[in-house]
Amino acid sequence: MASAGILFGLPGLVWGADRFVAGSASTAKNFGISRLVIGLTIVSLGTSAPEIVIAINAALNGAGDMAVGNAIGSNLANIGLVLGLTVLISPAPVQQDLLKQEGAALLVVTILAGYLIADGDVTRPEGFLLALMLPLLLAIMLRYKRMSPETGPLTPVDTSTPEMPTVAALTKLFVGLAALLVSAELVVWGAKNMAVYFGTSQLIIGLTIVAIGTSLPELAASAISALRGHHEMALGNIFGSNLLNLLAVMSIPGIISPLSLGSEVFYRDYLAMCTITLLLLGAIALTLWLPRHRGGAPTLACPVGVVLLLMYTLYMATLMASP
Repeated sequence: MASAGILFGLPGLVWGADRFVAGSASTAKNFGISRLVIGLTIVSLGTSAPEIVIAINAALNGAGDMAVGNAIGSNLANIGLVLGLTVLISPAPVQQDLLKQEGAALLVVTILAGYLIADGDVTRPEGFLLALMLPLLLAIMLRYKRMSPETGPLTPVDTSTPEMPTVAALTKLFVGLAALLVSAELVVWGAKNMAVYFGTSQLIIGLTIVAIGTSLPELAASAISALRGHHEMALGNIFGSNLLNLLAVMSIPGIISPLSLGSEVFYRDYLAMCTITLLLLGAIALTLWLPRHRGGAPTLACPVGVVLLLMYTLYMATLMASP
């Protein structure tokens, strides 16, 4: 039954997130909200909605360590698995703004998150601090992108979102949200019972099964974007999702039910996430620097994807070997 809960819950999360994003984006478009705002908020929130809803359910059910594991594990999966496979499918061009905006923001938030959990506690003030940083960071990034020459002039209304009547858009939004809530309840219930059955920790379940499962929307969105040549969407989706995981998902357990974590969360899981994040930022910086001497376009090529996948595989092997 626990396996069935996870097997039915994870596809439900993906299905619900897809409806939620489509309904939200169409509703926002009908109210004249710009495509940039939609991309930075609704789309990123939609692909991170499974992690956020699971974090709320886990915290309410006394499984806050699963929520923290889900946040860290999802960031590892987004970079090592999702972006690694995306780059193997199609090399991804990069821009200076990606490193200066999303990259800088992700680096600062990653360091802050590490500082807050280094003592093994996720307190309510720490949770509120992370959560309050999210709207501030989005406002700064929105202002920067509006002034950025690489972003270019912004149309006042999103032109890529399909036309949909407001009633239909709201219906799809609420149906997607309901599917997210029910599916998250199934996944958390199944994961908790599976942890008990196999005698493993809820943290490990959150870092592996739940994290990979909730990264499926990012994998689908990034792979499709890469195949269609929309590489900036694939990379932007990964950065936006990882920021939301650290600021929204990780803050929820602290706000709802403060908890203490084992030392392995920082020394094994957080440091692995920090390492692969720094590796990605270093690869982007090197990619932007090399073409100046080689005369080519800055692109994340297959070797970067191979390294990211190997790093993720090594982490998973270390996790499986842990007592």
